[in-house]
Amino acid sequence: MNTFAKISLLICFCLTIVGCNRDPTSAAGFRLPDGDADAGREAFLYMQCNQCHTIKGLELPVIPLADPPYVELGGNVTYVKTYGELVTSIINPSHKLATGYAADRVSVDGESNMYVYNRFMTVQELIDLVAFLQSHYDVVPPQFDYRIYPR
Repeated sequence: MNTFAKISLLICFCLTIVGCNRDPTSAAGFRLPDGDADAGREAFLYMQCNQCHTIKGLELPVIPLADPPYVELGGNVTYVKTYGELVTSIINPSHKLATGYAADRVSVDGESNMYVYNRFMTVQELIDLVAFLQSHYDVVPPQFDYRIYPR
């Protein structure tokens, strides 16, 4: 066997070994069951998410004596809001803070102002809430304004 074949075989073997070893914190293989968007809407209102959030194109009840909602969810986006992103946003809101809003409206010292419902929300409510939110995002191609330069 020539040297090139031996090196190629060794590289393939190493890649196979590395590929079989998953990171213990990997989300690979994680999947919750499908949720019910109607039940998710009820969970959204029950947990008073509409105190701070609006849903693009959806009329939600106003909460008396609350500040107007300031973080809009849903609408047209240029990339898919994945299941994992939405679950993470709900159960770990400080992981990625909302962009495009005044920092003091969404966080204090880098921690999200969003209430953490992890001890009160059931898994079914989480699943349904994600189904509800996903149904309100529409992926659209990004709009670019191309400059035309004179020749």
